[in-house]
Amino acid sequence: MSSPVTDQLQPTLAVQTVLTVPEALPTYAHPGDAGADLTTRVDVVVGPGERVNVPTGVSIALPAGYAAFVVPRSGLAAKRGLTTLNAPGTVDAGYRGEIRVTLHNTDLREAVELRAGDRIAQLVVQRVERVEFVPVPQLPGSARGAGGHGSTGGSEALHPHRPTVGTTPSTTPSVTPEERP
Repeated sequence: MSSPVTDQLQPTLAVQTVLTVPEALPTYAHPGDAGADLTTRVDVVVGPGERVNVPTGVSIALPAGYAAFVVPRSGLAAKRGLTTLNAPGTVDAGYRGEIRVTLHNTDLREAVELRAGDRIAQLVVQRVERVEFVPVPQLPGSARGAGGHGSTGGSEALHPHRPTVGTTPSTTPSVTPEERP
């Protein structure tokens, strides 16, 4: 039976895929999911605070104009403290080697044990633009300007009594390292 979600999100791009074992084929868990699950091909233990580079058994040939991005699985991060480093990891269209995932255990007390076949990350394939970077003496203005790193106020809301560090001198004075809480 079809639904608006499944009707709109049928595969539109065939990606040639080489697998070390058939079970390594990336799959979407639900209709409408953006990321296809990648699995580990080996049993692995990621100790407290450690990082491990894990094979997926998947190699792909993306067409020009596309890239794949390896992103963490939210459940592993929330429940086990396991995330991916270099996230998102970029798989360029010209890369033909095995996709590997560098996992990091953020829990400093407990190891995370994974078995071959466990889902460890997601692979999101997107169309990407190739751009020409054009040097100019000055950029055009925008509503945001050069504000970044908490300039929209979200971080101050979490810590209302902390002085703002590194903001524009005209709005808030800078705080020296000795004055930081």
